[in-house]
Amino acid sequence: MALKPSSKVWMLRHINDTYVQRAQRDGYRSRSAYKLIEINERDKLLSPGMTLIDLGAAPGGWSQVAGACVGPRGKVFAIDLLPMVGLPNVDFLQGDFSDLALQAQLRPLLPAKGVDLVICDVAPNMTGIPSADQARGYNLAEEALEFTRTVIKPDGAFLVKVFQGADFEVYRKELAAVFVKCAVRKPKASREVSRELYLLARGLRPLPAK
Repeated sequence: MALKPSSKVWMLRHINDTYVQRAQRDGYRSRSAYKLIEINERDKLLSPGMTLIDLGAAPGGWSQVAGACVGPRGKVFAIDLLPMVGLPNVDFLQGDFSDLALQAQLRPLLPAKGVDLVICDVAPNMTGIPSADQARGYNLAEEALEFTRTVIKPDGAFLVKVFQGADFEVYRKELAAVFVKCAVRKPKASREVSRELYLLARGLRPLPAK
């Protein structure tokens, strides 16, 4: 079957992408690995011995970087609907992270005090309709935030992909209501034409007294 013109353009851009070529040379599973590497170099998110969760992990670019950083004393719990080949220091659970049955399976594996970090580079299956894609993307981001609130320790951090659009400021305010600090990141590895941004939130705010 012949590729559509738009698919041909995407494939040509993908093949010629500097970060795709670097990922192949460096042995990373996806170009997205460099996004996490860049954010980590700036914000010092990853360290040996920490425990974290990678939401929407497949094919494993972020888990690969995180697993190498946390080392054998740490642990990455990677979750995705799609299967993922194993990685050092990474435990993979296949399923929907918002599913209560999967959360019940995960919870006994986590430290009692909570995890240090939740990272989420998940994106919806794109329809090509910007408004619909943005809405679906923010729905996933909302689910990731709700999940994170239940597993993160008080001084933990949350890194999540979002898309520029009408819902961006709404979601950023939601993060600011949950976390003490919230910053915007646009790594160089994120394509210039992409509307994706990353929000990095740190430190849970105390729950209001009853």
